Amino acid sequence: MSFEPDRVDCWIFDLDNTLYPPSTRLFDQIDARMGAYIADLLGCDPVEARRIQKLYFHDHGTTLSGLMHNHDVPPHDFLGYVHDIDFAPLAAAPRLAPLLERLPGRRIVFTNGDEPYARRVLEGLDLADSFEAIWDIHAMNYRPKPERSAYEGMVAALDIDPERSVFVEDMARNLVPAKAMGMQTVWLDLATDWGDRAKDDAAIDLVVGDIAQWLAALAAEGASG
Repeated sequence: MSFEPDRVDCWIFDLDNTLYPPSTRLFDQIDARMGAYIADLLGCDPVEARRIQKLYFHDHGTTLSGLMHNHDVPPHDFLGYVHDIDFAPLAAAPRLAPLLERLPGRRIVFTNGDEPYARRVLEGLDLADSFEAIWDIHAMNYRPKPERSAYEGMVAALDIDPERSVFVEDMARNLVPAKAMGMQTVWLDLATDWGDRAKDDAAIDLVVGDIAQWLAALAAEGASG
């Protein structure tokens, strides 16, 4: 594994549990609301709702994709419900804006969430002005990471050169298509129970455990260079 920052002019970041740490427990709120939505939709108990939720997530990339495929759930309805959460915990997350601003080139958010939610997260992290674009689930035509079409659509629409790009993501399986397209890849290994599922070491150029420390190291290398 090796990472060459000098040839990167486009920095692509996942959103959830990447630009903020899992310790904020923001996604726990979303997780609970997904379970409640499924229980109400299917008239089942919370245990069965969680089983279905996780089954769809693993089989379809997102719970939404599974619900759309199996139950014709309207995506805006689902996303509006599950993203109606308290964003206050983001105030305790590390402030990355000064470090991101020192990266040479473009910065893009690539998320299986939707843009309204992503913008609220970025505002909570003081990153509202740190990215030029957000490529979200609607732009992917509801075919989420790690579907290759999600990456191809972003690259074409935003005029990205994969060979001069890097993708930073906490879920290792989502790095595989990026690497196959020629991007460099950075796995943010947070020792979660989902991060290393379907991990392919050949698709990972660099493993880091703390995004703020890594960005600070990049800034220091740039200053010394």
